[in-house]
Amino acid sequence: MQETINHMSIQVKFFASLREKVGMEELSIDAAETAGDAWNIATDNAEAPDNMLVAVNLDYAQLNTAVFDGDEVAFFPPVTGG
Repeated sequence: MQETINHMSIQVKFFASLREKVGMEELSIDAAETAGDAWNIATDNAEAPDNMLVAVNLDYAQLNTAVFDGDEVAFFPPVTGG
């Protein structure tokens, strides 16, 4: 009897200056419980910028927003006005 292994996959994307800061545009991670966990896993626990914007599946979210298999988590630098 073959055992089924559940494989979770979350797509993590970085935009603008965050892409340069972390040195990558996107990657897939195996597991995370929240958007903040996804940041920590993807960046090897780099400090998140103040006022960083987060989106889960194209909806604005918070770092404590739950994420699930197949989700996309995106991180954007703070928006500045001028």
